[in-house]
Amino acid sequence: MAKQDMDMLVDNELGGDEPRVYELGFHLDPELPTEEVKRAYQDIREFVESKGPIVAEGAPEMLQLAYTISRQGHSGAQVRRDFDSAYFCWVVYETSAPSHAEILSAASADKRIIRFIDLLTDKDAARHAVEMREISLKTPERAPDLEAVAGAELDAALENAVI
Repeated sequence: MAKQDMDMLVDNELGGDEPRVYELGFHLDPELPTEEVKRAYQDIREFVESKGPIVAEGAPEMLQLAYTISRQGHSGAQVRRDFDSAYFCWVVYETSAPSHAEILSAASADKRIIRFIDLLTDKDAARHAVEMREISLKTPERAPDLEAVAGAELDAALENAVI
């Protein structure tokens, strides 16, 4: 069965043209100039919004990737590029199955996107993620108290040595 046929089958089993909530997370090329990153995000956001309401979103943020992503170049030269960082963005939106397919097709065709994932979610989960992100931004990161850690390790080592 072709992937497109399988997608339609899954969509029909899950409710056909009934609107559902999806989250599109994507990595943008880290070598794009800052203005192009903003434009790429805005283009994708506007396209998604043309297909249904946006529930939540996260603007581009440069991240170190957990692993290297390798991609073949989009030009005729077929040069391989490796990415260790990328701008990460996400958009949670509500749309029907046909519009969802159009969004996935547009994300696949956008050469500024090096990788994306699209998940079925719900509005509550999306809103909770936004709230948790806001809380984490307000909470100062605490570096471990190195003297306390070293002191505790020294105490433990001395206690073990005495016994």
